[in-house]
Amino acid sequence: MKKVFTLALAAGMFIALAGIMFSGCTKTGPTGPAGTNGTDANETCKQCHSPSVVDSVAVQYELAKHSYGVVAFEEAGNTGCTPCHAHNAFLYVCQNNIPSTFTLVNGTYQNNYATVTSEAVGSITCFTCHSSLHTTYGYTDFEPFTTTAPVSMTMWAGAKTIDLTQDGSKSNLCVKCHQPRPITCSGPAANNGRVLDYDSLKNFPSIVMYDSGAPSANKWVKPSFRTHNHYGVVGAVYAGVGGVEFSGSLSYSNSPHTTKASCEDCHMAPIYGIAGGHAFNVRNAKESALVMTGTSATTFNFNGCNVSGCHGDSPLDANSAKFKGTRAAVKALLDQLATKLNTLGSGHDILHSTSDPTANLWAGETTGNYDGYLDIYDAGSNPTGYWGNPYGSGATNAGKPKFPSMKFVHMGALINFQFCLREFSLGIHNTQYVTALLTNTLDALNTYGGK
Repeated sequence: MKKVFTLALAAGMFIALAGIMFSGCTKTGPTGPAGTNGTDANETCKQCHSPSVVDSVAVQYELAKHSYGVVAFEEAGNTGCTPCHAHNAFLYVCQNNIPSTFTLVNGTYQNNYATVTSEAVGSITCFTCHSSLHTTYGYTDFEPFTTTAPVSMTMWAGAKTIDLTQDGSKSNLCVKCHQPRPITCSGPAANNGRVLDYDSLKNFPSIVMYDSGAPSANKWVKPSFRTHNHYGVVGAVYAGVGGVEFSGSLSYSNSPHTTKASCEDCHMAPIYGIAGGHAFNVRNAKESALVMTGTSATTFNFNGCNVSGCHGDSPLDANSAKFKGTRAAVKALLDQLATKLNTLGSGHDILHSTSDPTANLWAGETTGNYDGYLDIYDAGSNPTGYWGNPYGSGATNAGKPKFPSMKFVHMGALINFQFCLREFSLGIHNTQYVTALLTNTLDALNTYGGK
């Protein structure tokens, strides 16, 4: 029903927008766009509104999750989430340079990176990214973008910044939203709502983060089903930041992608199926009905990879060692890390799992079909959860086993598992960084992870 409503609304918006766009484009008279002297305005519009330009882009965009996703509707009114999920909210934080800092308010740290209630609405449209459309009514209106400025990372309360300067810094526009959200502490006033310090996790791995025997005394992160770094981690992975960088057998470095490629190069490559262009997908048919029913395999669009200066001399395909071998190796590391984390449960996994691809975007990315959540009871989100919810109450929750105690090293390992799982390429975005992160996390668990 949501999908039908969304498509109907989108169609209505398109018709209304088309009426607005062409109502002022008369062949003669003073209402023509600037630069046309009131003549042949329709011809100016046709430069962009043609089958090969905007018309083609509009068809591709229908295949993009930015277009058909329902999160803009679900999060409407939420001032903290909509800066990445709603048109008006995104424009508000960009135009007002809203910082990603935290401020102590009435005993709780609150994230300043938010919009205002009146602007917490709007589906993502062409105008969300292209800030100058219908300014001169020519090709130059496609740029500039709403923002290409360095991105202050909200996960670290603005203490660190991502700045991808290649290709005119266009990737910064993507990273503005596709970055992790902060994990915040849930303890007493001195810590409540404060961003979790990743340096503490790696430098003091043996400190107890959560004591199942005294949950009320917790001063760090009290585990719940949704204890996680959110879904938009890929920008941080690509930039080579954002993980808990434990010391270990590998040094941290970045793959050539980080400086030689841009998001646009691969995600907006020449279209193949539903991948590329303004569909933004690299996987072709990942979320189609055929894949959901298991009757079709996921394929990939390598058009952006196999160009001169990149992999043109040795083209990639799904069976290439650089692609298939990398993904298999990273999947094996994720499987090992999942096994290590699950030993905390002494016979029952602490990680949540489902093989249903409609519920788990990462189904098949690990052998255990983990989604990065914890298998903790939540009446709304995880009603069949095995472990009791430290935040919860009621007879059902009281009858659940206590979630096990966790050290800093376990929390760091969980963050890195989510981080490397949810970047959704099994290491292709930044192979060197992901491999070092997972390998060193396993080293840290072997050294400090014992109960």
